[in-house]
Amino acid sequence: MKINRMNPYNGNSKTAAFFDLEMDEGIVIKGFTLVKSSNGLFASAPSEKGKDGKYYDKVLLSNELKNQLNDIAVSHFNSMKNN
Repeated sequence: MKINRMNPYNGNSKTAAFFDLEMDEGIVIKGFTLVKSSNGLFASAPSEKGKDGKYYDKVLLSNELKNQLNDIAVSHFNSMKNN
């Protein structure tokens, strides 16, 4: 898997960037977010608001895949900032 596109966000929020993910099989999943937290940056899956007002992930990933995605996204973001 790799980052297909990443756009840094410079607004006044916890969002650091928006990005799309391309899987090894050629599938592109759009709408991921890189979020700033007290523990550092983490990748957040695309989500939508339910009728109950809560947000639900549209893409479900295993813990192993989430960790890989997080490492790839943070590394890509940091390399963009350094250029």
